[in-house]
Formats: sequence, C-alpha cells, structure tokens
Amino acid sequence: MSGKRPGDVRVRVSRVRPQEFQVAAPRRRRDPTPAPLLLIYGFLGLIAAGTALLMLPISTRDGSVPPLIDALFTATSASTVTGLVVVDTGTHWSAFGHIVLLGLIQAGGFGIMAGSTLLLLLLVRRGTRLRERVLVQETVGTPSLSSAGTIVRRVAIFTFVCEVIGAVVLGGAFLSQGAGGDALGSIWWGVFHSVSAFNNAGFDLTGDFRSLAGFADDWLVLLTVGTLLTLGGLGYAIVADVFGRRRWVRLALETKIVLATSSVLLVGGALLIGAIEWSNPETLGAHPEASRPLKALFESATLRTAGFSVLPTAGLEEASLFVVMALMFIGGASGSTAGGIKVNTFSILLIAIVSTVRGEPSATAFGRRVKHELVYRALSVALIALAALFLVGLLLTLTTDVGFVNILFEAVSALGTVGASTGITPQTDTVARIVLIVTMFAGRLGPLTLVLALAARSRPVSHRPAVESIRIG
Repeated sequence: MSGKRPGDVRVRVSRVRPQEFQVAAPRRRRDPTPAPLLLIYGFLGLIAAGTALLMLPISTRDGSVPPLIDALFTATSASTVTGLVVVDTGTHWSAFGHIVLLGLIQAGGFGIMAGSTLLLLLLVRRGTRLRERVLVQETVGTPSLSSAGTIVRRVAIFTFVCEVIGAVVLGGAFLSQGAGGDALGSIWWGVFHSVSAFNNAGFDLTGDFRSLAGFADDWLVLLTVGTLLTLGGLGYAIVADVFGRRRWVRLALETKIVLATSSVLLVGGALLIGAIEWSNPETLGAHPEASRPLKALFESATLRTAGFSVLPTAGLEEASLFVVMALMFIGGASGSTAGGIKVNTFSILLIAIVSTVRGEPSATAFGRRVKHELVYRALSVALIALAALFLVGLLLTLTTDVGFVNILFEAVSALGTVGASTGITPQTDTVARIVLIVTMFAGRLGPLTLVLALAARSRPVSHRPAVESIRIG
C-alpha cells in the first residue's frame, strides 16, 4: 500500500527562496545623569556665574575689580547660603553687588530645598513599598508622587509668602529706626535680610562685620529674623505636614522627631549660652538682665543654622564656642535651607543609642521602628563629616596662625554652612580661603549627595554571611 487515503490531494508548492531581513540594532539609551551630579553641576554653574558678576567693577562700591579669590569666596558663600565673608558685605559691595548676592542666596536656598524634596520623592518611587510611598506623599503634601511641578510650585509659594511677610515686617522695623538711609533703603534692607534669614544665609548690610548687633534691643527684628530662619531651617516638607495634619498624633514620624529634637536643641542651647555668658561683660553681661533670655534664645537659634548674631562671637567664652560648634555641626532639618549633618541624622543616632542602652532590638521612637539601614546611613554621614572636619581643621592649622579653638570654630561653621565667625576669615591667606571654599561646597551638598549615593547603592540581599562576634569596649 502506498499509504495514501481516499480523498488525499497532493499539492505541489515551489521552493520559497530564503528571505533576508535587516534589523536595526537597538539604540542604547544613555544613562541619565545621576541626581547627585545634577545638584553638583547646578551649584558649580551658579557659583561660576556669581563669581563672574562679582568680578565686574559695577559690583564694588569704589568701582575696583575685586581679587578672583575674594569674588569666588563670596559667591560660594552666598550660593551655599553659608555667610562667611572676607570683605564686609554692606560697605564693600555696591547695590548691584548686593542684588547679585541676593540672587545667589535665593537660588542656592530654593534650589537645595526644592531639589532635596524632589530627590526624596525620586528615591521613594524607585524602591519602597506602597505604604511608605503614600506616607511620603502625604508628608510632602503632593497629590501624586510624579507631580514634580506641583512640588516646585508649592515650595516656591511657601518661600515667597514667608519672605514677603518677613520683608514687610523688617522693612517697617528698619524704617522706624532710620536704617538703610531713606525709605527706599529701609525697604531694600527688609527684602535683603528677609531673604537672607529665610535661607539661613546670614548675610547682612549693617556694615563693619557687626551683623545684627545694632538691633539687639529691637524685639520685632529678633523675633522676625528668628521665625524666618526657623521656618527655613525646618523646610517645606515639615511645615506642610504640621499645617496639613495639625494634630500631633497624626504627624509623620520624621516630623515628630525633627520638631522634638529642634526644640530641645533650641532651649538647651539657650540655657547653656545664657548660663555661660550671663556675666560676660563682652556679651550678655553688657545688656539689661530682662533682655538677656531673648538674646540667648536668638543666639541659640541663629548660630545653629544661619550665622546672624546680636552678640560679638569673638567675645564668647570658649565654653560657649564649644556649645555653638556642637549646634552648628548638627544643623537643621533634612530638605531645609540649613546645613550640618542634619537634625534627622543626629536624632536617628541618638534614638539608636537610647534603644541600645535600653536593650531594645531595634531603634524605636514614638511607637515606630526605625530601619537598620537608616541607622547605618546616619552613622556613615556623621563619621564622614567628623573625618572631613578633622582634615579641614588640620589644613587650616597649617595655614593660619591663630588659636586652635578659633580655627576649629571656623571649620565647623564652614562645614555646617552656618557662617558664624570669630573674625579670622578676613585674615586668612589664599590657601586657607581655598580650603574654606571647598569646605562650604562640601558642607552644602556633601550630606545630601552622600545619602542619595548610599540609598542608590542599597539592594536586596540574596544571602547572608555567617554571624561572628567582635569584642567592643
């Protein structure tokens, strides 16, 4: 049998030639620039532009061209909202120079506050659980984790409202005292000092490196500046959470920690400074006793983040300088205009220490557990900052012939982007100024970029090595 069945039909089909297809190679998408590098490039561009503008003869009061190192130092200090200066801001720079400084302060402060908030949302979108993403979404106050424009707009509105109110109040206070020369000058003083205070920059127009010493008895100026620098030192996310939820029990854990720790630092710093300086004839001792508590409170608030002062910092006792250095090293809240290792970092370390002493397996606060990864990151930021402080102090000691306490104070002030000074900055040479420039830049972007880098490198663990004990203590 042939194997054919009834009904089978044989169909002959001609051989089909092989077909060739050319497929274009897939385009390799360029990896986007890492977020930390975007911040670094942005601030470098801002500093370069500011330096170029300050080098113009129109920027100085006498029409001269300032040395490059002075212009670079001032532009870096303004862009990083630090406040350290090598020339007196009020008398050396012209009206155009003051406008340039104001623009640098505004761009630097707004950029770090908006940028850090956006980068926080970016990290949350990449690798956290839905519950945590929603929590951050509610804390920041945006309807969507992808609405970057909404975040920038709300941060801008928050900044604008605070600065306008501050400018009106300060302008009226300066006008009543005749500060600024005339009415227009008083208004300009109000605008400049409001922006400087909210951004925790510490730049002033009073002249002779006196900061706000001439307004030491004006409670309206002190309260307004203190409120502005406190709001800027908390940041948009914390303020939005407070006004959005209103009740303490409903606040996010981060908000509770920041508010509690900031309050302790503010009151504790005021008590220590007040107790040490109460009878010092160069500082609080030269003022009426009734006004000393307010001045001590103002010093505690501003010397932690902004650098304004109503007391001569050079006249503080060494014990007070160490208290202020501790406050400057801690700084303000994450995502704010303040510097330092941040209140959040310090709080996590403190919580971990307390939990360890209590014998608890995890760091807990306000009934919530803090991730081990956050403790590791906080410890990394703090230790790297201490190492950087040691290096900066060593370099300044080799290049500056002044007392070690003053050198250390200047180093902490630059690294914490505070701007408080005992008066040695104008006396430094070119090498020391370059060291301070790098320190201010690292202090402004270092903690944030370090946290972002550590968070980006974190990944799930597929296996865990064996555990072995190591002796401690």
